[in-house]
Amino acid sequence: MLSYEAILLLIVLGIAISVVFVLISKFLGPKNPNARKKSVYECGAEPQGSARKRFPVKFYMIALLFLLFDIEAVFLYPWAKLFRELGFLGFVEMGIFMLVLIVGLIYAWRKGALEWE
Repeated sequence: MLSYEAILLLIVLGIAISVVFVLISKFLGPKNPNARKKSVYECGAEPQGSARKRFPVKFYMIALLFLLFDIEAVFLYPWAKLFRELGFLGFVEMGIFMLVLIVGLIYAWRKGALEWE
């Protein structure tokens, strides 16, 4: 139970420090707002159109697929590093893992999730 108390103390300390820093910044920070500072920043260019414009779902699908396959690729490095130690069973497990990824990619491709138009 002692180790859980240390974790709880660390979490409480982290939250307390964060709150204190935000409050110090709010009360002691400079306050000189103007129209230029309150304007929307869009890569240094003047904003065009409404900020409430809806984006098509395909952009979110591409982002989610990128994250999914990017994170899955992270699992390949430790497997490659321990390839000789894992032996044939490790090879079979990674083969199944890659098969699931390939099936997911084919499914997304057939559903048109990778199309831009």
